[in-house]
Amino acid sequence: MINLLLMFWEFFKTGLFAIGGGLATLPFLYNMADNYSWFTRSDLADMIAVSESTPGPIGINMATYAGFLNGGVIGGVLATVALVTPSIIVIIIVASFLQKFKDSFYVKSGFYGLHPAVAGLIAAAALEIFKVSLLNFDAFLTSHNPLDLFRWINVILFIALFVVEKKVKWHPAFIILIAAVIGIVLKL
Repeated sequence: MINLLLMFWEFFKTGLFAIGGGLATLPFLYNMADNYSWFTRSDLADMIAVSESTPGPIGINMATYAGFLNGGVIGGVLATVALVTPSIIVIIIVASFLQKFKDSFYVKSGFYGLHPAVAGLIAAAALEIFKVSLLNFDAFLTSHNPLDLFRWINVILFIALFVVEKKVKWHPAFIILIAAVIGIVLKL
């Protein structure tokens, strides 16, 4: 029970401070992976893949997944409620005041300052995903061969799908589906 309450508190804090959407929750989730035994950084990479490939907001999907790993259905529901509760509270407060203060210098300045903070949080999360997905530090430290630093199949897949997304403009869901099928084929 204590573990579930602690998990609720951690996801509540994440929901309160992860301004900028689901990807902004990643630094908080990495912190949880480092401080609790609920999931590992490797589990987090799996959570990101599942959350990105399922309908719904990534942050909520990740909270549900992490909560389920830790506490089953009750943990999944608890983590999800914890993550969305601060948003509900803040939206109710903001909606009641924003109309009155929408032209305020302080409100506009506050939003101006939040934009780079959110970009920094998302960039930090992207760097962590890059490290987990494309780099293999263990193999490199064992062999000291610079070529072993990269997960080459993942790098090739990353580059190919990046080019497809930028040049061909396929729908992201189709790219995710292709990546999932390739992953299944490569693991067979």
